[in-house]
Amino acid sequence: MPASVPGPQSVDRALDLLDAVAEAPGPVTAKALARRLGCGLSTVYALLGSLTARGHLTRSAAGYTLGYRLPELHRAFQRQMRIDDGLHEVLLRVRRVAGADAYFSTYRDGEIAVLDGTTAIHDTDAVFSVGQETTAHATAHGKVLLSALPRSVRRQYLAARGMPRMTPRTITSPERFDVEVRRVRRDGFAVEVEEARAGMACVAVPVSVSGGVSTGGVAGRVAGGVVAAVSAALPLGEFTRRRESLTEVVRRAAVEAEGLTMRAV
Repeated sequence: MPASVPGPQSVDRALDLLDAVAEAPGPVTAKALARRLGCGLSTVYALLGSLTARGHLTRSAAGYTLGYRLPELHRAFQRQMRIDDGLHEVLLRVRRVAGADAYFSTYRDGEIAVLDGTTAIHDTDAVFSVGQETTAHATAHGKVLLSALPRSVRRQYLAARGMPRMTPRTITSPERFDVEVRRVRRDGFAVEVEEARAGMACVAVPVSVSGGVSTGGVAGRVAGGVVAAVSAALPLGEFTRRRESLTEVVRRAAVEAEGLTMRAV
């Protein structure tokens, strides 16, 4: 009989299991999961049984993989974020026209996240992926979103998450980031060149959120605590040759996205 796992600890371990399975390149066995989590095999089997029964995981002869319930949760997430179906088409159009992966990102309730993008699911070398952003200081979309915030809020965000050096070109001091913020506000867009990853560059443009107030410039594009941006990334050589045309494509996409983005709730 599977061992029971008491209280909140079982929730933490179940979520750790989901994360471990998600990070694995393929099916992963219960024994491997138990070793990774540092807990008993009977406990892991009990949690795997519950997650499998609910559809969050599936089991095969080779081990456990993510279940069919998760795509449904992702669709619910997009619905709750009020992302219009047309937004993804806007990003795909950037990819078709500019040959660059495009992304839609937001700052909401103190967190930055990439909510949609054109990167292929199997592309493990992609610069960005859908999910919570942990290195916003090193990205063009992070610069746009953070530049829209009051200085005190921005400093608080950076202090809480740190400014780790991703490459030799990453901005790692709040003072230097303030200088970058002034440049973003002046130009109306942000650029990062090899700050998030060597050999890659990105441009981002702010999006006026539906139902919000736009007073001009990046700083005015805030609505109910929500800020948004469209961005596109290219290898450095291509970005250098096509920077102006890529920026214009992203600008047009940001305008298209204005009527399709989520509403503040």
